[in-house]
Amino acid sequence: MGGAAHLTRRFFDSLKRGGPAEGDRVWVEETLSEAEYGLWRRMTGADRRHSVQVGQDVERILGNEATPPVLAAALLHDVGKIDADLGTWGRVIATLSAKVAGRDAAKLWIKSSGFTRKVGLYLHHPEIGADMLELAGSDPLTVSWTEEHHRPAEEWTLPPEITAALNEADND
Repeated sequence: MGGAAHLTRRFFDSLKRGGPAEGDRVWVEETLSEAEYGLWRRMTGADRRHSVQVGQDVERILGNEATPPVLAAALLHDVGKIDADLGTWGRVIATLSAKVAGRDAAKLWIKSSGFTRKVGLYLHHPEIGADMLELAGSDPLTVSWTEEHHRPAEEWTLPPEITAALNEADND
């Protein structure tokens, strides 16, 4: 499932309340560093549920190759969305705005205020998340995937088997 179908599924999942199940939360806490877990806890319930699903899928796909930095990349690839503080409908508007105006326009929106700023922050969540993870002391692999996960595949810098698993799990 890709593109519109993936976004539609994520939209309907975002309408559900609460975060992941307690057992999943414990798994995340055991997987991430203390600083990373602190960031993960700030994510919305829907984003935490999504991250757990991505992390579990990556673990299933890669088996023993799913190292802690790879799992952290799966769990934290969307962490930059917390600064935007947009709800479901705001995210829909942000996604449509990017389709109409282009993602580059969002660089200017970040410099504004209010809702427009939030849209700009949301659309640049990969770069913002990478900065947050770097400051938290995350592994360079985790930081790289967070920054690159919305870029075209030819721009990915991680080993192909890892990026393939992370991308497949995120875009199910």
